[in-house]
Amino acid sequence: MTGLLQAAVVDAATPAVLGVYREMLGFEFMQRALVAGLLVGILAPLVGSFLVHRRMAFIGDTLAHVAFAGVAAGLFARSALGYSQEFLPFLTALVVAALAAVLIQAMADYADVYNDVSMAIVLSGGFAIGTVLVSLSGGIAVSINQYLFGGVTRLSWTDVCVLAGLTVLVVGIVVASYKQLLYSTIDERAARVARMDVDRTNYLLVVLAALVIVGAMQVLGVILVAAMLVVPVAAAGQIAPTFRSSILIAILIAQLSTVSGITFSYTNDVAASGSMVLVAIGLYVIAVIFGRRFRIGQ
Repeated sequence: MTGLLQAAVVDAATPAVLGVYREMLGFEFMQRALVAGLLVGILAPLVGSFLVHRRMAFIGDTLAHVAFAGVAAGLFARSALGYSQEFLPFLTALVVAALAAVLIQAMADYADVYNDVSMAIVLSGGFAIGTVLVSLSGGIAVSINQYLFGGVTRLSWTDVCVLAGLTVLVVGIVVASYKQLLYSTIDERAARVARMDVDRTNYLLVVLAALVIVGAMQVLGVILVAAMLVVPVAAAGQIAPTFRSSILIAILIAQLSTVSGITFSYTNDVAASGSMVLVAIGLYVIAVIFGRRFRIGQ
C-alpha cells in the first residue's frame, strides 16, 4: 500500500514539475541562468575540492572580497575616466584577484605567516580599497549590487559564454595537472621528495581559485560565492570513499543545488544566490546525518 501511495504521489507531482521547467525554459533569461548555474556547479567544487582538503577554504572569501575591489576599480574607471568597455569591471576583478592570490601564497612562503593570517590581511585590505573606490564614484550603483549579491537572471549570453570559456580553461588545467595537484594536496612533503614542483602547483591552484571566484561572482555575489567552493565539497566528504569520487559527488551536489535554487527562486520570487546556497547547506546536513551509515562503496 505504501509503495502504491508513493507511486501515486510521484505520478501526480511529475507533470507539475515538468510544467514548471517548461515554463522556465520559455524565458531566455532563465535559460541563461540555468546554463550559468550549471557551469558554476562544475567550476566551484572542482577547484574547491583541492582547497578544502588543504584547509584553505577561507581563500574563497578572501579572493571574493578582493575581487570586489577589482570590480570597484573597473566601475570607477568607467565613470571617472570615461571608459565605456562593458567588460572592464570583470577584467579588473580578474587581474586583481589573480594578483591577490599570488600575494597570499607569497606571504605564506616568504613572510613566515600562516595562510589564514595572510588571507585575513589581503581580505581586509582588498575590501577597504573597494569601499574607498565606491565612495569616490558616488556610492553603490546597481552594477555593484549585482556583484555583491549576485544577479544570475541578469546575465547576458556574452556573460555566459565568458563563463563557459573559463570553465573549459579551468577544467583543462585541472585535468592536465591533476597528478601534481593531487599529490601536493594529499602529502606535500612526499611530493617534494618525489621532486615535483610543489611551489608552482601551489601558485597554480590559488590562481585557479581566483578565476573561479571572479567567474562565479556575478551568479552568486561576493558575499556567497565562496560557499559553493566549500559546502558541496564538505557534503561529498561525508559520503565519498576516495578523493576522485568526492570531486564527482561534489559536482553532482553543486549541480543539484544550483538547479534547485534557481527553480525555487523562480517559483517563489526570492534571491537565487541565497536559494542555491541554502539548498547546498541542506544537502550537507543530509550527508552528515546519513553519510556514516550509508557510505558509498561500503
